Amino acid sequence: MNQITKNNLKTIFLLFSCFYFLNINAQTVTTFAGSTSGLLDGTGTAAQFGLPNGVSVDANGNVFVADTSNSRIRKITATGEVTVLTQAAPQFQYPIGVAVDASGNVFATDIYYNCIRKILTTGVVNTVVCGGTGTAANFDMPYGVAVGNDGTIYVADKNNNRIQKRTTAGVVTTLAGGTFGLADGTGIAAKFNFPLGVAVDAAGNVFVADTSNNRIRKITPTGVVTTFAGSTSGFQDGTGTNAKFKRPYGVAVDASGNVFVADTENNRIRKITSTGIVTTLAGSTQGFADGNGTVAKFDSPRSLAVDATGNIFVADTDNYRIRKISNILANTNFQLQNQVSLYPNPASTFVNIKLEDISASKATILDINGRILQFVIINDNNKTIDISNLDTGIYFIQITTDKGIVSKKFVKQ
Repeated sequence: MNQITKNNLKTIFLLFSCFYFLNINAQTVTTFAGSTSGLLDGTGTAAQFGLPNGVSVDANGNVFVADTSNSRIRKITATGEVTVLTQAAPQFQYPIGVAVDASGNVFATDIYYNCIRKILTTGVVNTVVCGGTGTAANFDMPYGVAVGNDGTIYVADKNNNRIQKRTTAGVVTTLAGGTFGLADGTGIAAKFNFPLGVAVDAAGNVFVADTSNNRIRKITPTGVVTTFAGSTSGFQDGTGTNAKFKRPYGVAVDASGNVFVADTENNRIRKITSTGIVTTLAGSTQGFADGNGTVAKFDSPRSLAVDATGNIFVADTDNYRIRKISNILANTNFQLQNQVSLYPNPASTFVNIKLEDISASKATILDINGRILQFVIINDNNKTIDISNLDTGIYFIQITTDKGIVSKKFVKQ
């Protein structure tokens, strides 16, 4: 067999593998950072966490973690480098929830001090609120925290069974709840049972992990509370109240209105569409395993966050790890997909990006497990990416355009 034939066979094999991956393995769970219990900075699995709880991600792909038993807020860069963002007491004692605003400021709850603290991009830590207006009133174990597009802070006030909101003017009010139980309704007429997780969408709707009620609740901007999904304790996919969760801790919402749930005692990550359809995205029995979909295993995942490209970061608490669920092929805007193409493909040295009636600013190269390998700034004068440093195999390019993010596959010969 001559060399040309061997190369052709290699290309065919790689292309076949790529299409198999496209069709079968859309969600891949990998370990983004962490390993055994401890406190150690480092990259990827060289780092150590102690019971990571809250997790949030900023516009640049940096992940922030409430490392509870280490009394610290940790930062993970997009390439997996873990550092300490804040030191322990008196800055933090038992940080639980974490959120980041559009300016890169980080907000964290602390159930020991019953306060919300703000970490500026300069590293300065300020106390934002311990309850009512300013810092005057009381929380009782604030858990989850989220920040809306307008800067409003939402808090799952666990032992008070209510969801609080703080405006940018510093005024704190009860958005909904305040009494133990289960009831839909408006404002304080609604009831929760130890709510732990909270997330807010672009329209200002708040989603709550109503943990001991085994439900995901939805609160409109005017305070109307309904049951979005879930019913009695258990495990079942389905629509709305036909679905079942078991003590869900964390929630996150993406730009399309999909809600993701850390279904803690089921050791699974669940997805709820905007119409209330619940499916299992990843996870199965308790344990630890990277892999695709239900092949993967978690141990008490308690929080999660979604980045701008649809990747999900999970605080896999009892595994002492931050896991990443890559769904880099989940593009539904086919018109936008058709406006972006790559050539040549397969390629050996360079890949060119062709754009039709759109502009682009950045390209990100990832491996098939969703790990970021490099960033490339692109514009009208530069749409060529050097791939000569990559090993032979299958890769993806995420192209940030003015109409959204497009993911494309390519084969490196």
